[in-house]
Amino acid sequence: MSEGPAAAAPLRSGSVALVGWTNVGKSTLLNRLVGVKLAPVADVAQTTRKRIHGVRSYPGRGQIVFVDTPGLHDPQHGMNRAMVEGARRTLGEVDVAALVVDASRGIGAGDRRAAELVAARSDHRIAVLNKIDLLRDKSRLLPLIDLLSREAGFAQVVPVSALDGDGCDRLIDVLLELLPVGTPAFEEDYLTDEPQRALVAEWIREKLVHATRQELPHATAVIVERWDERPDGLLSIAATIFVERESQKGIVIGHEGSVLKQVGTAARVEMCEQLGRPVYLELWVRVSEGWRDDERMLRRLGLTD
Repeated sequence: MSEGPAAAAPLRSGSVALVGWTNVGKSTLLNRLVGVKLAPVADVAQTTRKRIHGVRSYPGRGQIVFVDTPGLHDPQHGMNRAMVEGARRTLGEVDVAALVVDASRGIGAGDRRAAELVAARSDHRIAVLNKIDLLRDKSRLLPLIDLLSREAGFAQVVPVSALDGDGCDRLIDVLLELLPVGTPAFEEDYLTDEPQRALVAEWIREKLVHATRQELPHATAVIVERWDERPDGLLSIAATIFVERESQKGIVIGHEGSVLKQVGTAARVEMCEQLGRPVYLELWVRVSEGWRDDERMLRRLGLTD
């Protein structure tokens, strides 16, 4: 007697937090796993300031809601305290916690603190060794995997490169196995619940970080003040860049407006590409002393309730 077709595996659906010490590549990994640019990316610490959700569906297998969190660090301002608290709170709201570690720099004191936090707040967790593309000698991975498994208690450690995608398919397999059985919460083509205004503000800030490098990335914030969708399809946006001191305003503007023009051009190109429509962008710079400790400003930025 012939047997009938094997029953299809049940769909799995749930949320996964990408957590780790600052500057380990969580945002690059989110963008890679979701398949589109959602989170700002720069090689300076604390680029991500609030949680960003990205949804990816896997037909016949399930759906994952990825949550990119701000990098853990020692907070010095109200803004930073809100960032760290947001990351901590996320661990109690997701199905799986993925600790992300920069394999190219090894496991430091910050990574150990992050691992302890994840272990204390999540029963379902894995470790992700990111940036393996920077390792010429892949044998260096073995002691890192052993340390995370033996000392930090991670049953599964997955090496990946968020930059080129190496290992990301296996990471998805591991995560889906850990998620509960259930029907996907979102339509198959759904990507994020992040408002487009918030994404645009983050893209502008990303370009500003790249343009000013280490001079003032943490002292700047961006808020979209105007969003007009014109009948001809043009999207007209006006945004304000906030800095803390008059001297920083000069850095953002640059000689004869050179830096501001560079930022505006790069941001507009990004918007046209990501939003799929022509964009007209106006940028203004405003001094707001001590904004990182201003509760009203932090609420406007979506960092506090």
